[in-house]
Amino acid sequence: MKRTPVVLLASVFAIVAMNSWFARGGADDKPGTLPGARPTVDAAQYPSLQAAIDALPAEGGRILLPAGTFEISKPLVISQDDVLFEGSGTATHIKNVNTNGEPALIIRREAGIKDKTKRQWRVQLTNFRITGNEKSGHGILADYVNEIFLDGVTVSYHGGDGIRLDHCYEDPRVTSCLITYNKATGLNLIGCHDIVVASSQFEENMDALHCFDGFNLCMTGNCVDDHLGHGVVIENTYGSVVSGNMIEECNGTAIILDRDCYGITLSANIIAHDGGGIDLRDAHGCAVSANTFTIIAADALRIGPSSGRITVTGNNFSNSYIGEGKVRRSTNDMKASGLTLVGTSNVAVSGNLFADVEPKALAVDGKASRKVLFANNVLVGVKSDHEKLEDSKIENVLESDD
Repeated sequence: MKRTPVVLLASVFAIVAMNSWFARGGADDKPGTLPGARPTVDAAQYPSLQAAIDALPAEGGRILLPAGTFEISKPLVISQDDVLFEGSGTATHIKNVNTNGEPALIIRREAGIKDKTKRQWRVQLTNFRITGNEKSGHGILADYVNEIFLDGVTVSYHGGDGIRLDHCYEDPRVTSCLITYNKATGLNLIGCHDIVVASSQFEENMDALHCFDGFNLCMTGNCVDDHLGHGVVIENTYGSVVSGNMIEECNGTAIILDRDCYGITLSANIIAHDGGGIDLRDAHGCAVSANTFTIIAADALRIGPSSGRITVTGNNFSNSYIGEGKVRRSTNDMKASGLTLVGTSNVAVSGNLFADVEPKALAVDGKASRKVLFANNVLVGVKSDHEKLEDSKIENVLESDD
């Protein structure tokens, strides 16, 4: 059957009309709007970033930041719920030029600070770079914000903390962020609960991370390098895990537990070339397991007089030995230390290896420690203070060399 050009043309028009009808949602000729949809604010269409933020309704929405460098002289403030503040990767650069100690970005609802029923919920910051200067304040400051989520954010060069989460109680998350060169703490967690810090990088802040007066920190898979002070400092916190992190070349101590910490596991971390390793200043019911302590200048692991009921299992304390009588590091960079006990009690130390550490594999400092199980460890080329332990059990394998 032959079709005339007129028939074919009519068919084409019919198909186009039908597609248009379906695209409009059926019989209604008016443009459709998805019920419940919230706006996407294109910040490029506004005179300032704050104007774009203010364009969001109280119930929130998405703010899309264009690529570019955007200088600010006073803090940006987000006070709505359910906000996605999204950049274009590091091509979006928010630069705080303020020199009066003010933060770059504040997430806060003033009414929520005193009234917990009015607190802010569900703010996500992602895919942008935010920097300051040595006279500016914190980079990102969040006060009393529940379920805050930072992902893929670069936070650098601020005069205060890089990121400060103050009583962001419910489920704060910081993942895949780069936190560098801030004058105070890289990530400062105060009064937070059920915290996830994962797959982020910290470099050359004063301290890398503080978790004070909190609960249930899960810190895993992070790289902590070259800090001017300490690495991870945890105080008055319980039920937490610090595992699978690389903590290298901190001038201070890699991990500190203080002020009534309990129920914390420190496991499978690489603790390398730091001023000190793990310092249990005031910690109870904690486990230190499967960590590698290499070329730690002093006190790879220290358990102080205010700590007790600690298990130390499966750790490796070593220098830079690479086999065949060779060490990797030069003679002026060979310091490696072991375990120091300072008047503690109820400690189990088993299944560890201590090789070529100084001054001793186990050093007892000051008042003798009591009720210590020091058993089933391997000691290679070291001295040890076993005889100074009181009411303790000592059974180990001692070797002079390989």
